This record gives sequence, structure tokens and C-alpha cells, in this order.
Amino acid sequence: MDIVNNNPGQTHDYTCKNTKKSSNYQSVKRELNYIQAIGAELQKADQLAAAVPEQIGMFIVKTANRTIKEAALRPNPDALWLSLWYEGEVCCLFSDSNLGKSIYAVQIAAQIAKTRKVLYFDFELSDKQFQLRYSDEKGNLNQFSDNLYRVEINRESLDTTNFEEAVIENIEQTALQTGAKVLIIDNLTYLCIASEKGDAAGMLMFRLMALKKKHGLSILVLAHTPKRCLSNPITQNDLAGSKKLYNFFDSVFAIGKSAKDSDLRYIKQLKVRYGNYTYDADNVIVSAIEKTGSFLQFVNIGYATEKEHLKEPSDKDLSQETENIKQLAGQGKSIREIAKELNISKSKVGRILKM
Repeated sequence: MDIVNNNPGQTHDYTCKNTKKSSNYQSVKRELNYIQAIGAELQKADQLAAAVPEQIGMFIVKTANRTIKEAALRPNPDALWLSLWYEGEVCCLFSDSNLGKSIYAVQIAAQIAKTRKVLYFDFELSDKQFQLRYSDEKGNLNQFSDNLYRVEINRESLDTTNFEEAVIENIEQTALQTGAKVLIIDNLTYLCIASEKGDAAGMLMFRLMALKKKHGLSILVLAHTPKRCLSNPITQNDLAGSKKLYNFFDSVFAIGKSAKDSDLRYIKQLKVRYGNYTYDADNVIVSAIEKTGSFLQFVNIGYATEKEHLKEPSDKDLSQETENIKQLAGQGKSIREIAKELNISKSKVGRILKM
């Protein structure tokens, strides 16, 4: 509905009132920050008076009250992509092969690059493959924001003696020299070839977390999942590699293939540390991969439950599941361990073992 203003002076009054409100809000906010800063300093003084050191070895020690007062002085993180990835997070996007992880990641990068600098470390495609993906049938090229930088490995200067260490160090140097704070790494294999081994995975995540905290970075890492049954919902156990990887990530989301329509994909949120747990099994994002002009992207076509896009288990699937349960039980694994590994309930494992 359009509002017709018959009084020219009314607009001026309305603008003034809004300006005053904004000014009052900022004034209150500054006063609150000032009070919180004083409170934090008093908490610090109290801690020192109590002879409790602020740092003991590698640990920083603060009271809970001082912690939240100091944290309140810093701005809240912005959402980088929906409620799936926030500023200051090391996030993971995973899926089975050929479901469009890289397409979705470039789409995320292109959107963020409209307002801030983004580094896209592309360890998957050659520059020619990337160009063909983002061209139309007539050869017209997609126009990305100049804030988006694609980074690839220079094969001529490749350090194979300590490859994983060199990759991490060069990622850090590239971020520093370009001034970018948002990094997307495609994919995990190049960060840690031995990511399925617990110790290597833990060290990898330690390095990424250290980079995040040291330079205030936001990092999205792409990863694979082994071939999975389309009858089962996506869980944390589908992330390829050690479970230590999942535990370290601040947030995790995944792409699944719809069993209802092979052209459809669904996006499911699996882990959240900040923001809302919005796109769970009861509200996955349903998308189709389409090329609009020269830009290949996920087009949102609605929302659904994950169950609607799962395949009804066939007799062959059930037979294979029974065989898997028998094999794991034969290895001495408990009902709980079997259920966790196969993403099924303990009661179902128990029923099959009693048969």
C-alpha cells in the first residue's frame, strides 16, 4: 500500500524522529559498552587481587563474568551464508561425489564476494574446466565480482617433500597478502592426504583453528562422503575420515541426492554453534542445479522433510544391511557400536541379531 503525504513538513518530522531514535540507540549502546568495559576491568582487578594468574602455560584463565563482559564488547558475527556458516567459523560442506559441492561452494563464494573479499582455493578443476562451467553455449563468460579470487596450485613450484605443511603455510600467506578474511577450500584431501587417520585429522583441524583465531578468518572446507545408501538419512558418520574432523568443525552441512528425483538435491544442516538450527531433517532445502545464463547454480525450489527424499529400502538393501550387522558382530563389536557405524537404531540391530 502506498502512503500519500499531503503535508510536506511531515516527512521532515518523520525523518528527524527516526534520526533521533537512531542517535539515542547509538548513545545507549555506547553507554552500555562503556559500563561493560568498566565491569570487565573491575573483574580483571578482582582476579589479580585474588592472586589468580591470567595465563598458566598455554591456558588463559578468566572468570565467567569477565569472559562474557569482554566478549559483549565485540560485535556479533554476521551470517555469511543463510544460517549455515557464520563469520569466524571453520565450517564443513560434504557430500557424495558428483552432487554439486563445488557448484554450491562457488555460488556461496560469489554471493559473499559482493560485499567482501573471498579466496576460493580450487584444488579440483583446471582453469579451463572452471571457464567452461561458467560459460553459456555461445561462449559468453560469467561476470563475477572482482572481490572473488580463485587460487590454484602452481605445479612447477610444488613442494612434495612436506606437502601438507606447505599447503597450510601457503594458505596462510595468501590470506595475509591479499587481505582476505573469507576462505573456501575445495577440498579436504589436499589439506590432509591422511585425513582418515585420527592423529593427522586432529593436527589438520588444530592448524585450521589456529589460523582462524590468529587472523580472524572464516573458513569453509569441502569434503567427501563414501558411497552411501539413499534409504538412510545423512548423519555425522557420513563425513569421510576420522570423527575427530566433525568434532572440531564449528558448523557442518551436507548435500544429499533426492531418491524421488535424480535431478534434485537437498541441503541439510548437521551442526550449529552459533545461530539457529534451521535446516534439519524436518526442513531441508530442496534445490535443482540449473544454468542461468552463464552461471551454474543451485536454484531453491522449496523445503521438505528429508524423509520425503529418501529411498524406500529394497529387499537387497535389507539383505545387505543384515549381512553388515552379522559381519560387525563377528568382529566383536557391541550393539551400540554397530548401530552407530551403520546409522540405525540399537533396537533394530538387536532384532536382526536375534533372528
